[in-house]
Amino acid sequence: MTSQPLLIVEDDCDLRDALCVTLELAGFAVIPASDGSEALSIMRTSRVALVISDIQMQPLDGIGLLHGIKQDYPGVPVILMTAFGDIERAVAAMRAGASDYLAKPFEPASLLEKVERYRLRPLLEADEGPVAADPKTCALLALAERVGASATTVLLSGESGSGKEVLARYLHRHSPRAGKPFIAINCAAIPDSLIESTLFGHERGSFTGANQAQAGKFEQAQGGTLLLDEISEIPLALQAKLLRVLQEREVERVGAKKATALDIRVIATTNRDLAACVAVGTFRADLFYRLNVFPMVVPPLRERSGDIAPLARRLVARQAQLLGRPQLRLAPCAEQRLLTHAWPGNVRELENVLQRAVILAADDLIEAAQLDFGVPQAVLQAGVPATPVTQQPEVAAAGAAMDMKSLERAHIVETLLAVNGSRKLAVERLGISERTLRYKLQQYRLEGGLV
Repeated sequence: MTSQPLLIVEDDCDLRDALCVTLELAGFAVIPASDGSEALSIMRTSRVALVISDIQMQPLDGIGLLHGIKQDYPGVPVILMTAFGDIERAVAAMRAGASDYLAKPFEPASLLEKVERYRLRPLLEADEGPVAADPKTCALLALAERVGASATTVLLSGESGSGKEVLARYLHRHSPRAGKPFIAINCAAIPDSLIESTLFGHERGSFTGANQAQAGKFEQAQGGTLLLDEISEIPLALQAKLLRVLQEREVERVGAKKATALDIRVIATTNRDLAACVAVGTFRADLFYRLNVFPMVVPPLRERSGDIAPLARRLVARQAQLLGRPQLRLAPCAEQRLLTHAWPGNVRELENVLQRAVILAADDLIEAAQLDFGVPQAVLQAGVPATPVTQQPEVAAAGAAMDMKSLERAHIVETLLAVNGSRKLAVERLGISERTLRYKLQQYRLEGGLV
């Protein structure tokens, strides 16, 4: 988990203690604060990965704290806690730049899920940089260093969990803008009603709840790099405005009468074939060509098997350190077992498997039997094989697209069954937006199936 602590801001001392204990038991370092003023004072001397704050506080409430963070620490995500009957204020806070909100009372699992989603923790890297043992990864990073030195727009494509954001951060660090902000926004995680003001900002009074002017992500990235993660999820109606911002290098806030000039580098990522999206009319061709100046493909983990063992060792060492078990390591048979798995969930799946293994290990050695890959039963019944990445690479590559599609569909269907068809609960478990789930289900209906 991240080495930077989480900042917990809550004026109710009992609730603040409960939140801190819950997060500490889950392996997070935390710093408590009793109000917004104390929180800003802490942030002036300590770097934090994430802020979780109540809204109702005195003298400086959660909204005031949010504005202070967005002005001075725009890269730090903020999750606000609010009373169940005050959801409108929470939505207004998201328009003002909050990453998400939690409606009280909430379960510990909901808190931990939000933290996992928004904490700043690159999956492929630690302080010493990305893992690059496989020749494909080494070549990719060498190319990234050359591309990073330029100002060109980059489009990163690859499967979910393969490390696209990690590569984007690597590009930023190897650019002349390295000392400036790196602002990332997940286009799939923001509701349609909020995405325009989140990207472009808004003026006071431009819509209900806009009580104060707010800079959007483009302005927050001024002088640095803006990452548009999962760009394919941008609504079609908003793509024309995004295109204009990229072309003119200026942004106009919602409700503003004049534009603000921009000096930023744009990196976009996608786990879809954007050219195919253009062909079916869900993505504008002119925007695609504006983004696709320098395309780079992040290969899935199964295609860079040389990274699996060293990456696994780093992830185990990180988890072991947090649990106070620094001697914990992978047995050779366990490392070999990792090489025979197809990793449909890429690095994110590898991290989950190793987290479970660290918990199950009774002594200082993780054996192969303690690796739980959690393959859905529906996939096993369908006969989808876990293709070894170290054998027959040509066959694996040819069948990868079909296997991934089958695995994804089986996982989505099984999740829906587990939550009795509730789409709200399904998207929380799957970690995707409702818009993405609707798109997937529509695809399955057109293909024919049980969904």
